[in-house]
Amino acid sequence: MTFKEIKSLIKSKELKIVDLKFVDPRGVWQHASIPPSAFDEGAAKEGIGFDGSSIKGFQEIHESDMLLLPDLATAHVDPFYEIPTLSLICDVYDPDKKEPFTRDPRNVAKKAEKYLVKSGVADKSYWGPEAEFFVFNHLSYDIKPYKSGFSLDSIEAPWNSGNESETNTQITIRPKEGYFPVPPQDTLQDLRSEMVNTMEAWNIPIEMHHHEVAAPGQCEIDMRYDNLLKMADNVLIYKYVVKNVAKKYGKVVSFMPKPVFGDNGSGMHTHQSLWKNGKNLFYDENGWAELSKTALYYIGGLLTHIDALLAFCAPTTNSYRRLVPHYEAPVNVAFSKRNRSAAVRIPMYFSGPKNSKSKRIEFRPPDTASNPYLTFSALLMAGLDGIKNKIDPVKSGFGPLDKNIYELSAEDAKKVRSVPGSLTETLNALEKDNKFLLEGGVFTPDFLDMWVSMKRTEQAEVAIRPTPYEFYLYADM
Repeated sequence: MTFKEIKSLIKSKELKIVDLKFVDPRGVWQHASIPPSAFDEGAAKEGIGFDGSSIKGFQEIHESDMLLLPDLATAHVDPFYEIPTLSLICDVYDPDKKEPFTRDPRNVAKKAEKYLVKSGVADKSYWGPEAEFFVFNHLSYDIKPYKSGFSLDSIEAPWNSGNESETNTQITIRPKEGYFPVPPQDTLQDLRSEMVNTMEAWNIPIEMHHHEVAAPGQCEIDMRYDNLLKMADNVLIYKYVVKNVAKKYGKVVSFMPKPVFGDNGSGMHTHQSLWKNGKNLFYDENGWAELSKTALYYIGGLLTHIDALLAFCAPTTNSYRRLVPHYEAPVNVAFSKRNRSAAVRIPMYFSGPKNSKSKRIEFRPPDTASNPYLTFSALLMAGLDGIKNKIDPVKSGFGPLDKNIYELSAEDAKKVRSVPGSLTETLNALEKDNKFLLEGGVFTPDFLDMWVSMKRTEQAEVAIRPTPYEFYLYADM
């Protein structure tokens, strides 16, 4: 939309507030609001000032002044405010340098898209994340020095099967059996449908929604693929919609990768493909699994750099509670046609020349606690590095792994490497393996230093605190 069209929309819809949303390095939306009278052409072109030192990972106190520059193409009437409000996603700018801020994740995504075109490999990339989440009836946590723990509940959860309350009319779902049950076991159908309708009204096409494997309220809503920047924007809108619709129903949503022990965690399996002149570069009718050499090299890049990639794709200490065997978790550094324990899977739902546009690869380790701008950008840079250096995943020993990993002999299982087991391990890997991210200035040394420092602080804070299970193990010693 042009500025004049937005002002016309504000007038016709009688909007009273303009909400300026931007993403912090963690992948969390922040916002500030102004009246329409303050949203003039100068503000739209030159930006609106804010204190960058108050945003985690942005600026120090002595260089705090920053600008929010609205992306007019993202204008949409926010459906969750009582006061009629226009929502705009903003880029963050440095007022001194008059240029995009290097620590703005949206800027990283834009640079990644430009680098793709400059590389000459492709002119467009498409992304299709499968974002999973939990819907709870109750969620609380406490971190006092003398009292620490959490409590969560869902009426679908198996631990409520013995609830003798007169109001207990719910037949619960057994652990790991939550995939596709119909109501009344699936209590969240209408909730998800409203989430879908809200997202579609926000111009986000949806392909499917359903209950996921974990029993206590795990859900998935699948968005139709789009380009890198637009899809990253859509993931943030997705999270915003899901959380606010759940609140309307008196429920709470968590995108934590592993909130429930003993059941599946939430991932964000990320489908991706490269295109040039309207042609899918990943398709080859005669290739293995109908994949082209370009696609295989791209996979080689992903798996070669996987340890460092997880610093963005699985960026929390809780992420490594999910990345453990036996919960459909992609813990194996390998590629496969249909093996969901492999880090890279090749979907085989559609085949043949008539379905050539559907050919893509799925990178399964990312989770929904990741920042999509950074995750998609890092994956693209790793894939392009694989193409540039012609990294053959077969010759590199990454597969294909088309067997059940849990049924391999001990000797064969030793040949399959696992993903890092902790945030510390992947941060160590990122510090050693980051040259591919710095190509074209997509990521900068300053950004990577900030990211590692922020994440190491999180890791340290978790490490120094006793957990309830430690009391279970050691309180009587």
